[in-house]
Amino acid sequence: MNSARSGSGAGSTASAGAVGANLLAVRSHNTALVLDLLRTAGPDGISRLELADRTGLTPQAVSKITARLREPGLVAEAGRRASTGGKPRTVLRLVPEAGHAVGVHLDRDELRVVLVDLTGTVVGERSAPLDLGAGAAVVVEGVAQEVEALVGEAEDGDPARLAPAPLAARGHLLGVGVALPGPLDHIHGVLHRVTGFPEWDGFPLRDALSRRLGVPVVVDKDTNAAALGLAVGGEGGAFAYLHLGTGLGAGLVIGGGVHRGARTGAGEFGHQVIQLDGPACGCGNRGCIEALCLAAVARGELDEAARVLGAGAANLVGLLDIDLVLLGGRTVAADPEPFVRGVAAVLGERARREGAGEAAVPVRVASGGARGVAEGAAQLLLGPLFGRADG
Repeated sequence: MNSARSGSGAGSTASAGAVGANLLAVRSHNTALVLDLLRTAGPDGISRLELADRTGLTPQAVSKITARLREPGLVAEAGRRASTGGKPRTVLRLVPEAGHAVGVHLDRDELRVVLVDLTGTVVGERSAPLDLGAGAAVVVEGVAQEVEALVGEAEDGDPARLAPAPLAARGHLLGVGVALPGPLDHIHGVLHRVTGFPEWDGFPLRDALSRRLGVPVVVDKDTNAAALGLAVGGEGGAFAYLHLGTGLGAGLVIGGGVHRGARTGAGEFGHQVIQLDGPACGCGNRGCIEALCLAAVARGELDEAARVLGAGAANLVGLLDIDLVLLGGRTVAADPEPFVRGVAAVLGERARREGAGEAAVPVRVASGGARGVAEGAAQLLLGPLFGRADG
């Protein structure tokens, strides 16, 4: 097990207990608008008048909201700013350390956990080997122990010490977001037949982990979480995030939000059949893009893997008319250049076939690196607080 910390002051505020009690209470539409503007304003802050102008709320409504946010320490004064007339305006800022969320990336063979503050900045991180096939009880307990260790380390400054108090007593913690391979039911937090691990079918992961930890838990597919993190981080337009690691999937952002579909089934990108009677795939089909791509990677033929990935990306571009393709996952991160080059070449060929000066959809590596999915999982908790539940 590896352990690392970054940042400082993770949740050690005197008002931590009060903050926790109030975080859920502030989740109204207007409060979310104000909080999001405070978040994007950064440490320089923003005045109440500017908040009113940008939200369309009355100055009185903004004053009431900011007063409620200041009571538990979510918002503080950041100084004064000269005005065009009258007395200087008081500037307010978000207090990042007033609240935290945990993001968990549950992969088939690895567990990564991050602790982030209200701005999404990572203030603690842990990783450990994992066997997703070890059984639900073992996996749930392993996740819980890593989460407790990370929160305890961040608060108490002792990497060897587990959390001395239940997470529910740590009022600054919004909860835990868990991202893992699908398919699954995002609304109810229930897993379906994870490719290669049919024993997980029907397991209520959200409820099991919430009971164990005593805090709110949200569960989503790894690709959706990563796409949400990218959207909150500033990626605009309609884009597809293609994740190539132990499997292959896609996260889709369309119309400003993550597109999950009615049953969280959107983005099962790896199981589109592109070669009839091709090699068997773990999902039960033959000729899936995931099976073809992973087989090429296993042979060391990265150019071939990129060409297959590009064929799938071209299908997405043609079907959804997206603006951008982002590549991520450990396989891409290990050697990104051939994947970016190969996928871009296939999309370039498609654009030339369409003619009329059609520009190829750009392709690049997604930001976030190895912990991008875990950071996105934390946004499953932070997003609703800032009115960005779907990016």
